[in-house]
Amino acid sequence: MDNKQIIRVVRHLISLMELHGENDYKVKSYGNAVFNIERFSTPLVDCSLEEILKIKNVGESIAKVLHDIAQTGTTAHLDELTQATPEGVLEMLEIKGVGAKKIRMLWQEQKIENVPQLLDAINQGKLASIKGFGAKTQENIKEALLYKEANRGKLLYAQAESLANQLLEKLQSEFDKEFVAISGEIRRKMEIVNAVVFVIGTSNGSAAKFLDKIEELEKDLVTSGPFVWRGIHKETSAKVEFHLCDQSTFSKTLMLTTGSSRHLGMAIGEGKNLREILLTQSIKVENDAYAAAGLSPIPPELREGQFEFQLAAENKLPQLVEMSDLRGILHNHSTYSDGKNSLEEMALYCQELGYEYLGISDHSKSAYYYANGLYEERVQKQHEEIDELNKKLAPFKIFKGIESDILVNGDLDYEKQTLETFDFIVASIHSSLSMDRKKATERLITAISNPYTTILGHLTGRILLARDGYPIDHKAIIEACAKHEVIIEINSHPNRLDLDWRWVHHAIDNGVMLSLNPDAHEKAAFHHMYYGLCAGRKGGLTKEKTFNTLSVQEVEAYFKERKERALARAAG
Repeated sequence: MDNKQIIRVVRHLISLMELHGENDYKVKSYGNAVFNIERFSTPLVDCSLEEILKIKNVGESIAKVLHDIAQTGTTAHLDELTQATPEGVLEMLEIKGVGAKKIRMLWQEQKIENVPQLLDAINQGKLASIKGFGAKTQENIKEALLYKEANRGKLLYAQAESLANQLLEKLQSEFDKEFVAISGEIRRKMEIVNAVVFVIGTSNGSAAKFLDKIEELEKDLVTSGPFVWRGIHKETSAKVEFHLCDQSTFSKTLMLTTGSSRHLGMAIGEGKNLREILLTQSIKVENDAYAAAGLSPIPPELREGQFEFQLAAENKLPQLVEMSDLRGILHNHSTYSDGKNSLEEMALYCQELGYEYLGISDHSKSAYYYANGLYEERVQKQHEEIDELNKKLAPFKIFKGIESDILVNGDLDYEKQTLETFDFIVASIHSSLSMDRKKATERLITAISNPYTTILGHLTGRILLARDGYPIDHKAIIEACAKHEVIIEINSHPNRLDLDWRWVHHAIDNGVMLSLNPDAHEKAAFHHMYYGLCAGRKGGLTKEKTFNTLSVQEVEAYFKERKERALARAAG
């Protein structure tokens, strides 16, 4: 287990301790321990009990628990509490925004032991008289439950791709690799995947029998047939779908199962569509279908029925950005705020991966209580360390940035004297997320118009499959970014992917530059750049419109020129 997995188990243990009314001091001690483990870079699985005891705020009993979890994935106390908790109550603990103490109240005092009972109680108004369960709280709980139910069985792209690759390895060990392919939403690199889809070209009829034997899959006998095997992946509850075809129709089947219904059904030329062409003409490879439609080949990511047909008809499809085009990584966090790795560790690993520069952008002072945000004196200390590291690591360069909270009124989080000390500023919203569309848009536009704002971070604040983003006027914000020459981030964390790919093409059309940023809080998260790249490519992102494809010299010049303009505007 890695440290993140261990922390998740400990947090679950803390929730169960609260649920069962254990001593508040003991619960708080575990919370303090977690805070320091998050900043502990050595893998706990490699640590002895004595080494774990040296971590700040980790006493003997907690160290023993951590050691047990690191070695076995669990601990005796966790097992005891889990056994003593009804399965439905464990599911209730996962409700976003409802703490374990409130769940305890529902369970112990109201005898509510599962989600259906809770929904029923809310619908009947039974919780209205309970302290802490006002109308707004009940509505939030109901929305969270309905949201979760609506997304049951869905996967983030990163999860779906990982699962698909595991299954692909099994399939390729049995069938001709040339005629086994991942298809559907994964091939289109959708941010949320409803079903993991494959195409298998086989002429011996053995595919269904082989699939029946894969232990982690459960077949749906009702929806399966001779040409499609449907079921679920038992561990994740994800839907799986295997389309079985003759090898001669493999490419045709792959194309039919890849494109969205809008892409396949959109009228082309004399009223025909791609689906009709595929079903009525001999197609050896996918490009044949596009040629028959008078179109240049369309990459799988773009097959959504958005803007791709017009560009393909004019032979003007964009040359999509590649991982090899990226030359630096901006928007990253270190142990100065809530990151796991030191500034030097982040820089060295970034350099090891072949990048030319790192933008460090720890949290600003408004985030002090929840993310260890930096007050002015710590900003100065970090800048001094950056200067030393830049001498040591040259020609690699660390740019001095900050992820400035956008305050409720749209202001940035420091006075201009401090803002002037940064090379670049990522402006992001982290609080007061319940504003209506008009106020949220005004707040963002105020921040965009600030001369010190360089990059607009995770535009809507969404967490995929957990919460929708705050409502905003995308067009107005993109136009404001174009006017003030503010770069828009595609936050590459697989839980965010924000800016949504559906607005990338619009941003490009308005002349806005985009930056693929991992929002990395540890070294390993640099690899999240791949997921941002997938999102950008879906929107038609090119190398020319991707800010961090610029060289270190070009980025340095851009930041310098922008700062000079900001200073001039501030002085004027």
